[in-house]
Amino acid sequence: MTEREESAVFKRDYSSAPVILKVNHVSKSFKLPTEQATGLKQAVINWTRGIKGFRKLSVLKDIDFEVHQGEFFGIVGRNGGGKSTLLKLISQIYYPETGSISVVGKLVPFIELGVGFNPELTGRENVYLNGALLGFTHEQVDAMYDDIVEFAELEDFMDQKLKNYSSGMQVRLAFSVAIKAQGDILVLDEVLAVGDEAFQRKCSDFFTEIKKDPTKTVILVTHDMGSVKKYCSRAMMISDGEVEAVGDPETVSQQYTLANLAAEQKAEQQRREDRGGYANGLNAQCPILRTVAVSSPVCSGTEPFIFDVEYQYDEPGDFYLAIALHDVRRGGITYDTGAKVIKVKEHGHHTIRFSLPLDAFNNGEFRLITSLRVPIPTNPKGTDAVGVALDENACSFAIRNNRNEDYALLSQRALKIRPVDTGKVDIVDFSSAKTEQRRAL
Repeated sequence: MTEREESAVFKRDYSSAPVILKVNHVSKSFKLPTEQATGLKQAVINWTRGIKGFRKLSVLKDIDFEVHQGEFFGIVGRNGGGKSTLLKLISQIYYPETGSISVVGKLVPFIELGVGFNPELTGRENVYLNGALLGFTHEQVDAMYDDIVEFAELEDFMDQKLKNYSSGMQVRLAFSVAIKAQGDILVLDEVLAVGDEAFQRKCSDFFTEIKKDPTKTVILVTHDMGSVKKYCSRAMMISDGEVEAVGDPETVSQQYTLANLAAEQKAEQQRREDRGGYANGLNAQCPILRTVAVSSPVCSGTEPFIFDVEYQYDEPGDFYLAIALHDVRRGGITYDTGAKVIKVKEHGHHTIRFSLPLDAFNNGEFRLITSLRVPIPTNPKGTDAVGVALDENACSFAIRNNRNEDYALLSQRALKIRPVDTGKVDIVDFSSAKTEQRRAL
């Protein structure tokens, strides 16, 4: 399939397709115990005092949405938002308190790895056991068996007991049973990172293929926004048990990223309040030092990222600012200005604006950490940190752009490995994927 054809599949209008899943104003809550009665006497005493012994936790509140046949529908949200509970309601593991859920067709849930597997049975027996738990007959599992084993790449191990499998082999078998089961609706919860790299590539190819089948529908819960944008035709964000947004994957992914950044800033602010006094990394010498985004915290990378550094330093003598760019997801320090590059001229309380070009970077999450430094009298080349802008005083931002890759930090725009023609070896032209044979004269 060409890139244009794949784009057409991604942008296909599913609104005219039949609705195969309808969640109609569904709510769900749980009772959490707060005081346990050790006997009948204590239970009666609690009752007379009006002590219920539990509190009600509302997990889902008036959830309402539809999924059409053929859609690859993503569900995202922060931990504790109600995503997994919603999937268990869809899979009829839980039942809603209010509202209703209607499903058309055979639904195959894959919510927790290895659920329904017995370590004392062989791989072959577990396939049939899991198939039965999913509602398939013995004959139906017979028809699926070869595809399941081939996808899991476990042909030589199916007659061994599951307890002798490695954890990776068990994951591959469980995942293969779920995605190769001949159901109409596949429900997946956080399973795109199973197995080794080769198996993940195979899973990626499978999802790319299943997007082309108008009769197959996938509902995917994940924290990986790259997968949402790559596979999903539509996405929904849940926050605190409510539908926050439903729409195209790019918009929902950006809203999820913003929610994560906001939650991180709120948590860091709470930690500061709990500590009392100065923020983490600051003190009486440097009571104010913060890095603040001027540009949007979710940016495309095509324009420089603009940010301010606010500081207060009243003591005499030279001082400097050092700014380090941290790669949150990949780890490590991507760039550092050096300790004595940015010499500050004005003492007191001031703000300096900076510009950071991002065109060289692929997608990712980054954090700018600023330190205020003074010279070391005994070491002309060295400096000491007086204050460091950490936690809520650091600046976090994300790059999101379809032109970028997600794996490596540097894009092909910034760095490209090119062949060198020595006249004695084959030259591989990466740009055209052609190999030209060269011979020494």
